[in-house]
Amino acid sequence: MESKRTIVIAIDDSVHSEFAFDSSLLTDPNIIAEMIKDTEERTSELVDKYSFKMQQKQLHGHVRQQCGKPGEAILECAREEAATMLILGTRGMGLMRRTFMGSVSDYCLHHASFPVLVCRHKPFINDK
Repeated sequence: MESKRTIVIAIDDSVHSEFAFDSSLLTDPNIIAEMIKDTEERTSELVDKYSFKMQQKQLHGHVRQQCGKPGEAILECAREEAATMLILGTRGMGLMRRTFMGSVSDYCLHHASFPVLVCRHKPFINDK
């Protein structure tokens, strides 16, 4: 027996909303199932990749998969693991984009009850 899925479609009075609503993705359960399978496979590959990196560097610990809003999920995981520090990367969004879209690293910086180290990879910084 297949599990029932509930799909939310956010709409407004724009052509973009109408396109999203009319999209063939919504009418073909096989496409949706394939998208979910692809996401699960990519997640599994990430867990394997970082588990292997931890082994190579002889680090003790484990890699966890967490679902939810990214900032909230990261902090929930850190609290459950009794973290004393959080290290995360940033995409280096510009001020305008970060203001409108929000930023996971900003969220964590403002809501964590422990030190947070945000790492930026200089070639990818987009602050203009």
